[in-house]
Amino acid sequence: MAQYFSLHPEQPQLRLIRQAAEIMRGGGLVVFPTDSAYALGGHLGDAELLERIRRIRGVGDRHHFTLMCRDLSQIATYARVDNAQYRLLKAITPGAYTVILEGTRELPRRMLHPKRKTIGLRVPDHPVVSALLDELGEPILTSTLILPGDDLPLTDAESIAEQLGKQVDLVIEAGYCGPEATTVVDLTSGAPELVRAGKGDLAPLGLEAA
Repeated sequence: MAQYFSLHPEQPQLRLIRQAAEIMRGGGLVVFPTDSAYALGGHLGDAELLERIRRIRGVGDRHHFTLMCRDLSQIATYARVDNAQYRLLKAITPGAYTVILEGTRELPRRMLHPKRKTIGLRVPDHPVVSALLDELGEPILTSTLILPGDDLPLTDAESIAEQLGKQVDLVIEAGYCGPEATTVVDLTSGAPELVRAGKGDLAPLGLEAA
């Protein structure tokens, strides 16, 4: 069964953050809260981890995974970012946004969309995730925790542990985590294109919900 950590939502215990980071470094799959919804995540270079997430999510190889990054400089390491894209990223990070960009050679090909060679990226605004990213010193490979057949992400850590306890290695609880996923925007064609309206406000993107 998965381990279960309860962390303070604003001042997470460093001892538990370090343990969670070690589980990720060892190939463990972790459920953790973000500034939008719960996410599945782990070490970005782990091929088996990708397949475990795909099985839980019920998605194929065209699913866009997301790298949670500590800051914009980390994003620029793993994605091609021009000046206009950088200005937009600066306006919406940290926050509940996922942007789709062309990946760089720093990323294994298996992590990229097979045809477009793109990847989702975001800088979350949540103390627990920020502490994890600081401790790891590298991005976290993630996917929103939405189960097959569901329209919304799971919201309760205890029920997540009950449902997925044999499929993940750690569940982190840190207070309430809402049901709204990130706003997803594709920046690969120049002007922002809305992929999914979510928690992130559309106004800074110059977009409106359909």
